[in-house]
Amino acid sequence: MDARNTPAPDLNPPFWKTTPLNRMTPEQWESLCDGCGRCCLEKLKNPTTGKVYYTSVACPLLNPVTCQCTDYDRRHQQMPDCLTLTPETVVRFRWLPKTCAYRLIAEGKDLPGWHPLISGDRRSVHRAGISVRGKAVSGAHVHPDDLSRHVIDRKLIDRG
Repeated sequence: MDARNTPAPDLNPPFWKTTPLNRMTPEQWESLCDGCGRCCLEKLKNPTTGKVYYTSVACPLLNPVTCQCTDYDRRHQQMPDCLTLTPETVVRFRWLPKTCAYRLIAEGKDLPGWHPLISGDRRSVHRAGISVRGKAVSGAHVHPDDLSRHVIDRKLIDRG
């Protein structure tokens, strides 16, 4: 094979390829979030089967345009059911979308081209149709007893 056709080795691979999740800095960890808002959708769990169903209802703290939490630092005080992703919980939270960077990295997979760390643009997740922008309603407008009326197909969450 001609040396000119051999790809050059990546001398500076990105941190997510070289740093285990449990050794990332807080800044690296937070930058993995693509801002899709999918984890902020309300979920229902079947108590018999354990199966998790996504709904189109977003946490009341989720900004429907930016898909970012409006009070990230105090979200646990305002929403006691809000779960924190950690390297340990990522592997346990099987309900995370297959497109979630935390899940992808934990499974030894690479980030998709639309991920902001790859594209260099925080809006690429919206342009790719991955985020919940324009697809979710605020939980502030839905009674908890009505969540079952908003169940969506899991395939919509896992596509990427």
